Amino acid sequence: MASQTLQSVATKFTKETYLYWYELMQLIRQFELMAEEKYKMDGKIRGFFHAYIGQEAIAAGCMTATKPDDSFITGYRDHGLAIAKGVSVNSCMAELYGKATGNSKGKGGSMHFFGKDVNFFGGHGIVGAQIGTGAGIAFAEAYNNTDNVVLCFFGDGAARQGILHETFNLAMLWNLPVIFICENNHYAMGTAVNRSSNVIDIYKLADAYDMPSDVIDGMRPETVHEGVARAVKRAREKGGPSLLEIKTYRYKGHSISDPQKYRTKDEVDEYRAKDPISMLLKTILENNIATQEEIDQINERVDQAVAESVKFAEESPWPNDDEVLKDVYVDKNYPFIVD
Repeated sequence: MASQTLQSVATKFTKETYLYWYELMQLIRQFELMAEEKYKMDGKIRGFFHAYIGQEAIAAGCMTATKPDDSFITGYRDHGLAIAKGVSVNSCMAELYGKATGNSKGKGGSMHFFGKDVNFFGGHGIVGAQIGTGAGIAFAEAYNNTDNVVLCFFGDGAARQGILHETFNLAMLWNLPVIFICENNHYAMGTAVNRSSNVIDIYKLADAYDMPSDVIDGMRPETVHEGVARAVKRAREKGGPSLLEIKTYRYKGHSISDPQKYRTKDEVDEYRAKDPISMLLKTILENNIATQEEIDQINERVDQAVAESVKFAEESPWPNDDEVLKDVYVDKNYPFIVD
């Protein structure tokens, strides 16, 4: 039965799509593992650091379900989505190093990746802040009468923020082309979903606003693509916003300093058995979508790209001292600024 399921799924997508997914997911995974090494072993990366390891299928499926002009915005677990959207791995590693060649000029660090040229609008450190901003970007698309949509990502912890409800109300009232995506990895920092709310099925939060919603398996790019594509199609056809609860799992702690005492090793091992990259590779090989040689070539390209990103970051200059006062928003009419 399992092989038949793999076969039926595999026939829905092309070889190019499968290999694109595999390469992107491996690039995200290996980037994160290398960055973690440079943080823990070498001390060359400091500050906050939230790995995307385990959630790569979401980024991959969302990319094939959207077009380049569509915008992504997310919270502080942003490395994977930034790389998926096209922010270069060189600039991502340089940003982690705090170098001037980083995508935020070395000023944002791990939580504030940015790529305006590829429509990636952060990387936001305040929990839930991106929800309102994502709707604002969607308002601009509607105002300019484009057919672009916005994918606004947040975690299960941010689903408890008041801004979500305010934004859902206005997004429905104004029929905005925004897809709200909750990457539900089961824990808000160290707090399990069922300890923070009586409503543990997050997609049901949309019911109060008559917003279409769905729950999606986030461990497979196939199911992510299909679910996101449905919501994107509806938004492009002026059908308004949707809420997608994409269920996933992070294999690392909330942040790099998290001792993970709130979950058992058996639980983590259970989800590691569903590793999205391993399952995708199994689908590819068992259905003869690609050969092991082709997979090895992809792995080699990924390793080279990650190694090059480290070299680029280490050889890049530090920001000049005068950069500290640049790119800072100032409103001269704000009455509480003291010279």
